[in-house]
Amino acid sequence: MTLTASADRAARILSRPVSLNGLTVRNRIAMAPMTRMFSPGGVPGEDVASYYARRAAAGVGLVITEGTYVGHESAGQSDRVPRFHGEAELAGWAKVADAVHAAGGAIVPQLWHIGMVRNAGDQPYPDAPAVGPSGITTEGAEVTGKAMTQQDLDDVVEAFAKAAADAERLGFDGVELHGAHGYLIDQFLWAGTNRRTDAYGGDPVARTKFAAEIAAAVRAAVSPSFPILFRYSQWKQQDYRARLAATPQELEAILTPLAEAGVDAFHASTRRYWLPEFDGADLNLAGWTKKLTGKPTITVGSVGLDGDFDKAFQGEGAAVKGIDDLLDRMESEEFDMVAIGRALLHDPEWAAKVLDGRFGELGAYEAASLKQLT
Repeated sequence: MTLTASADRAARILSRPVSLNGLTVRNRIAMAPMTRMFSPGGVPGEDVASYYARRAAAGVGLVITEGTYVGHESAGQSDRVPRFHGEAELAGWAKVADAVHAAGGAIVPQLWHIGMVRNAGDQPYPDAPAVGPSGITTEGAEVTGKAMTQQDLDDVVEAFAKAAADAERLGFDGVELHGAHGYLIDQFLWAGTNRRTDAYGGDPVARTKFAAEIAAAVRAAVSPSFPILFRYSQWKQQDYRARLAATPQELEAILTPLAEAGVDAFHASTRRYWLPEFDGADLNLAGWTKKLTGKPTITVGSVGLDGDFDKAFQGEGAAVKGIDDLLDRMESEEFDMVAIGRALLHDPEWAAKVLDGRFGELGAYEAASLKQLT
């Protein structure tokens, strides 16, 4: 597919500043969060700072970090995923924020608790049970983990709030709450993994209660102008066909309590951003989110790629896709920002090339070991 977007048009649309509560981002391009597992002992080092600063120096307006474990014993399993708690860990993150700011970008950490999703690898807390709303990983699964008690819920809410307060203290520009892809917060949102019969389970509003409590606690722990982003998805890594909401009305029931709790912007994760979310309208998930909440939204999903979501990770690669449709949607204000993932992994200069109209220099994404990507 040819890249037909004009240089002037791309620069005009993508170079506009955008406000997320008290933060003004210099352009409409964000770096999507992507787990790399390059932080031994959970501490981000100089290589992590360089990795993010390199993208910021090349034009990315907002860096959203890889998922970082909040300070709860069951938040995460890998000893190479960065943590957002602990003296050495936070000192490392302060240097990351400083490096991104020096390169001209803004940065928010993505705060994460994986819940029932467990992967092979090092375990910093080998005795910590896998926890979730109902102790199951997928719809119809057997109970293999622990259903969270009220104390568990309160402890996790507190862990998110503390991490957000630390982020502001360290000089970050906001935070993103990871409520997508089948991890803990999403496990409460999705009826497939939430079988609770108390106040945290049942209809969409009840299933949103835990996420809204986290958002409200984070809002109370930071300054009023400090941006809170919330990433969510219909699909889960356990089930690509899963859906939180089958209709706009169901989606509104989920999003409204989050907006009322203090979420300033929504990051709507889709596998292919150009697909309509519901029948009868061309709006994608970010477009519907903005329409229903009035909040700024970030779209994401194979932007800059023309290939299958799964095959690109299996080594088959993805060709370059034009961005005319993306620009059309942004010009019509369907959504406010675009997050770039794999294209920025492959090419740290992606944002600069697009903003400068150097489309011919954009290469096809080829799946590679993340160890080779800096």
